[in-house]
Amino acid sequence: MSPMNLKVCHNPEPVRPMISVPLDIPNVRVLNAQLNDQGEFIITLESTLEGAKCHCCGQEITAFHGHDDWVTVRHLSILGRPTYLRFRPKRYRCAPCSRRKKKKVTTTQQLSWHTSQSPHTRACEDHMLLQLVNSTIKDVSIKESLGYESVVGVVDRYIAAKVDWEQFHWLDVLGLDEIALKKGHRDYVVIITARLRNGQVKVLTVLPNRKKKTVKKFLRSIPQRLRETIHTVCVDMYPHYIDAVQEVWGDEVRIVVDRYHVAKKYQDCADKLRKKELKRLRETLPEAEYKQLKGVMWPFRKKKADLTCDEVALLERLFTYSPDLKQAHTLREELTAIFEQPLTKEEATEEVKAWRTKVEQSTLTCFDPFLTTLDNHLDEITNYFVNRDTSGFVEGLNNKIKVLKRRCYGILRVDHLFQRIFLDLEGYALFA
Repeated sequence: MSPMNLKVCHNPEPVRPMISVPLDIPNVRVLNAQLNDQGEFIITLESTLEGAKCHCCGQEITAFHGHDDWVTVRHLSILGRPTYLRFRPKRYRCAPCSRRKKKKVTTTQQLSWHTSQSPHTRACEDHMLLQLVNSTIKDVSIKESLGYESVVGVVDRYIAAKVDWEQFHWLDVLGLDEIALKKGHRDYVVIITARLRNGQVKVLTVLPNRKKKTVKKFLRSIPQRLRETIHTVCVDMYPHYIDAVQEVWGDEVRIVVDRYHVAKKYQDCADKLRKKELKRLRETLPEAEYKQLKGVMWPFRKKKADLTCDEVALLERLFTYSPDLKQAHTLREELTAIFEQPLTKEEATEEVKAWRTKVEQSTLTCFDPFLTTLDNHLDEITNYFVNRDTSGFVEGLNNKIKVLKRRCYGILRVDHLFQRIFLDLEGYALFA
C-alpha cells in the first residue's frame, strides 16, 4: 500500500500545506498525483507485483513482455473530489505455450484491486453497492456522478440473480407468499424465503408466477442435502402452494397454514355480518338512534382486552339491537382465544372441533365459508400448535419489498427484484 501526497490549498499563499493519504491498494507504487482543471484527482501508479498466471496453461510466468495501453479507472473519492487511478498493466510471456503454438503467448497481469475491463476499482464498486442498500440506482448514479448503466453493471457483476446454495448448511423453515409487481394487475410473483435456526431470514428466489408447476420445479431444485433439513413450510391457503409442497415432500415436512391468514378468514365472516346488520338497522331504526351507533366498526374489530370503556358501551348498545351480531362476536373471540392458549396439536384440534359444533348449533350462517376452510385445511391449520410457526417472517419481508418497489418506481424483472432484495438484506454485512 503506497501513500500519496496531495496538495490541499487553504489560502492563496504560494506555500501549500500537504497531507499524506493512504490509497489502501496493495502492491502498487505511486508515481504521480495531481489535481486537474476539473477538480479531479488523477493518480498515476504502477504495480510492484512480478509475474502473472498464463491464461492458456494456468502456470505462473515471470518473463516480462511489456505493458498494455494506459488504463484510467474510477476510485473512491478523496476529500469529496472524484479520484481516478491511471496505470499500465504489465504483460508476461509464457515460453512453453509459445513453443507449443509457435507464436508468442502473452498474458496481462491481473490485479486484486481491479477487475479487467471494469471502469472502476473494486473498492469503488463495493462503495457503490453499499450506497445502493435501501436506495435506488438513479440516486447512486447522481450522488457518485456515474452513469446509470455503470451502476447497473456493478450490480450485475457482483450480485447473482439466483441463490447460491453453497452458503447454506440448513434451511429449517420455508415461507411462500406472493406480491403483485403492479398494483391492480394481478401479475403476482412468488417470494420464497427461509428462516434459519439462528433466526436469520434469507430470500431464496423470486418466481415469475404462482403456478403449481413453477413452484414445484423450484422446490425440487433445492439440493437434496438441504431439502432434508426442511421440517416446516408456512403458506397461506392458496391451493397450488400446498399441492406443490405435498408433491415434493409428501408427509416428510409439516405444512402450516399461517395463523393470521386463518384469523382474517373468520374475522371477515363476522365483519360481513356487521355490515349486513348495520344496513338493516339503518333502514329500521329512527335516525337519532342509528346515529348513536356511529363509529362502531373499530370497536367491533378490536380484541376485547383492547377496548376502552366508551367502546365497550358502544358495542353493548349495538348488541341490544342485534343479538346475532353479539353471538358472532363472541364466537370470533372464542376461536381467537384457542390460538392464544398453549395447546398441543391434538388438544387444539378438539377445541376447534368443539367450536365448530357451537357454530353449527347456532342460527348463524355467516361462518359457513370458514367452516368449509376447516373441512379442507384443519390439519394444516392446527399444525401451528406444534412449534407456533407462522408466516410472520415472510410478511415482514414482503413489507420491505413493497417499500423497495415504491422507492424504485416499480421493478418488473424478477432477476432484478431478487438482486435488489438480496442487496437490501445482505448489503451492509457484505460491503460495509
